[in-house]
Amino acid sequence: MPIEITESGCSYLDAPYEENGGRVPDLRRIAWYRQVLAELARAIADGAKVRAFHAWTLLDNFQWGEGHTERYGLIYTDFRNQKRTIKDSGLWFSRVAATNRLDW
Repeated sequence: MPIEITESGCSYLDAPYEENGGRVPDLRRIAWYRQVLAELARAIADGAKVRAFHAWTLLDNFQWGEGHTERYGLIYTDFRNQKRTIKDSGLWFSRVAATNRLDW
C-alpha cells in the first residue's frame, strides 16, 4: 500500500532582507528539506511505496499552538498587510518538484 507524507516542514523565523532586494534567504529550511528528501529517496530506492510528499506549508500561517510566532511556509506572509514573498526555499522547492532532482 502506498504512503503519502503530509505536513512535513520546519519552522525558522527568516524574514525579507531589504539589502538582498527583499529576498528571504532561508538556507536552513533548504538544508532541512534537502536532507529529508534525500532520506525519502533512499527509502524509495529500498522499496518504500511513496505516492507523494507535501511540504508544510505553502504560506506562513496561523499555528494553533504558537499563533503567528512560527513560520513554516515556503512563502513569507507579512501578517500586517498580507504581502507575500517567495522564500529562497520556495524557489528551490519548485525546481526540485519540476525536475525531480535535489542537486540545486
